[in-house]
Amino acid sequence: MPGGPIKPPIHVVAAVLRDVRGRVLLARRTAGRDLAGAWEFPGGKVEPGETALQALDRELDEELGIRVLAAEPLISVPQAYPGKRIVLDVHAVSAFEGTPRGRERQALAWAPLDKLASYPMPPADRPVVAALTAPERYLVSPETVEPAAFLARLERALACGVRRVQLRVRGLPPGVMTGLARDAAALCRPAGAELLVNGEPGLAADLGLGLHLPARALMSLSSLPALAEGQRVAASCHDEAELAHAEQLGVHFAVLGPVRATESHPGAEPLGWERFSLLREGVSLPIYAIGGMAPADVAAVRRHGGQGVAGIRGLWPR
Repeated sequence: MPGGPIKPPIHVVAAVLRDVRGRVLLARRTAGRDLAGAWEFPGGKVEPGETALQALDRELDEELGIRVLAAEPLISVPQAYPGKRIVLDVHAVSAFEGTPRGRERQALAWAPLDKLASYPMPPADRPVVAALTAPERYLVSPETVEPAAFLARLERALACGVRRVQLRVRGLPPGVMTGLARDAAALCRPAGAELLVNGEPGLAADLGLGLHLPARALMSLSSLPALAEGQRVAASCHDEAELAHAEQLGVHFAVLGPVRATESHPGAEPLGWERFSLLREGVSLPIYAIGGMAPADVAAVRRHGGQGVAGIRGLWPR
């Protein structure tokens, strides 16, 4: 973050509106505005004296001619732009009155969930797409495992709804590691779960898996390893420089922490939620919080702009 006093953020509300086919409504920013031509979730600034829901109802009436009947918080994204900071307070609108139309002559589009990421959007909207389309839990394996026992635990975790897994195992002979990754992938694929391997781009490429970069490996790279289309790359980050480099390289998502003190990193100073939010707003990456996290922390992570929780101890089914 640049030095000097930190300006208070502008409070902005936005809505996730769905049609009967599950598509999400996007509005295109009109000429003469910042980021003209970009697609965004409809909404606008909160006026003095308004609550977020009052502002959302007013903005959607002014922009789309609809009134909000029911809405729940989805994610609140702090984002820094040149010369200003915002907090994008996004609500999932479950019921509304009226038919959306562009009352300000803005173009509208009903986008399928699997196409949302293809629309050019302002930086603050990218984490919203991740909150709508990506898993809220990122399960990390222990560093030391017995393969058969680990696979049995993984099968239970998948049965409990885990849909993104990082294989972070150390000390296995190469052949055993390859077999473990292949067997883990065979469990993940039928469950619709994504498997990423930690720090082994060759193994990821050979097996068609995602790749998770430790922070040290991330900072040593000038470009991402060559992987096939659809193979995601993630990165572990702990500070502003690592997050900025991850975004510059084009990783798909990051893990940031530790947010709280943990047994696995006893010497690491925890970030806390305030620091997590400040680091979050400097990039547009989807971010998981790690460090003392449990499934019950997803709501807190979303309030600070993260898409979900990552971890070892707190996420495995007991």
